[in-house]
Amino acid sequence: MNNILSILDIAEDTTVDGPGFRTSIYAAGCPHRCPGCHNPQSWVLENGSLWTIDAIMEKIKQAECSNVTFSGGDPLMQAPAFTELAKRIRTETNKTIWCYTGYLYEDVLASPELSQILPYIDILVDGLYIENFRDESLHFKGSSNQRIINVSASLLTLRSGIAPNEGIFPYLSGYHVSVRNDDTGR
Repeated sequence: MNNILSILDIAEDTTVDGPGFRTSIYAAGCPHRCPGCHNPQSWVLENGSLWTIDAIMEKIKQAECSNVTFSGGDPLMQAPAFTELAKRIRTETNKTIWCYTGYLYEDVLASPELSQILPYIDILVDGLYIENFRDESLHFKGSSNQRIINVSASLLTLRSGIAPNEGIFPYLSGYHVSVRNDDTGR
């Protein structure tokens, strides 16, 4: 069902999952099971409570000054339902959407199911959490291999003829977009 999500928690007015105040929606279920994960209880889909998209939208709309973050677990484990939620947020609010996933952006682009969410989100934080690359000085990501990708700018770049396997994606540096031509993810 695309209108029901398994959710661990909805945290209002958080400041750790993106810039400014955010309503963070923590998905239950994660196929990655990264060693050192800060949220291992999120790995099991059944650990969440079932929420309708309508009920989640009500919470999002109540938090007038907060943008939205999808985190977890991995929201893309429930990609069809999170895509529907992202569409609703896009059409019914003016909020930005950040989405955290253990999948690489290239893999999301290549998947017909996972890629459906991309037109509706602003930022994708991609990549597995790798404990050996943990760096507490990083903003909005846990390990230095993870990338903060400006999705709309990246999709424009890709439409202009640059193949995704060339590793050129617009990244956020501070709060300004810059284009990186390497795969360090920092």
